[in-house]
Amino acid sequence: MTEVRGSAGPNGRHARRAPGTPCWVSLMVHGLTTTEEFYSALFDWEFEPGPQQLGPYVRALLDGREVAGIGQLPPDLHLPIAWTPYFASDDVDRTAETVRLCGGTVGVGPLDAAEAGRMAIGSDPSGAVFGIWQASAHLGTTLSGVPGTPVWDELLTFETGSVAKFYETVFGYEEEPVVSADFDYVTLHVAGRPVAGIHGVGLSLPRDRGPHWLTYFEVADADATARGVAALGGRVLKPARDSAHGRVATVADPEGAVFSVIEGPR
Repeated sequence: MTEVRGSAGPNGRHARRAPGTPCWVSLMVHGLTTTEEFYSALFDWEFEPGPQQLGPYVRALLDGREVAGIGQLPPDLHLPIAWTPYFASDDVDRTAETVRLCGGTVGVGPLDAAEAGRMAIGSDPSGAVFGIWQASAHLGTTLSGVPGTPVWDELLTFETGSVAKFYETVFGYEEEPVVSADFDYVTLHVAGRPVAGIHGVGLSLPRDRGPHWLTYFEVADADATARGVAALGGRVLKPARDSAHGRVATVADPEGAVFSVIEGPR
């Protein structure tokens, strides 16, 4: 992980994002009501209905601001139970075609999400799933910098070389690799600002998951949040530990969706 993103503070609304900027994070689950209860207790989220194109869907709110989405999986849609980051696009159809031309796949869409915007869900050549969002009425996450908000997206994959080129071509990122013999990491930049990371972890990648995007949520106390996850029926995969960017824990919700929580340095 490197510097966290955030183009607006607690009192500032986000404007339309530049292409490639993470703008939303969404989770598709089997049990929508029980998942709402989990995240409401963990992050103090409230919920309101969102576009229903793929089935029942709600937007999570903090202080009335949209921070994330949770939907119920249709029986015929086979997607991993995972938090999926969405990256901004000015033309989702063109971006989806570029994904295909670069060796990725597009599993859902492009399709309209009512008046909110236009979206697609794809995967890179290694199989990691991500979303593409062309904003209309819904610009994406409108709150950052407070506990309960997404703060960073990181791709865990075998090695960064080829997959970084894929994302650079699809979204126009600038790359900043870490120069190290034993640490394979590339930070993706938009207009000179770090927005996401790619971490090559080799054979330590979980065999049951494969390459995947990991979302970090900001919290006030990583240790207390990890305990809360366990008390609410989730699992602690990596207990809270200190890092260069704060105290971090990796956890999974009751349906198995993995995410990290980070408590910034004090």
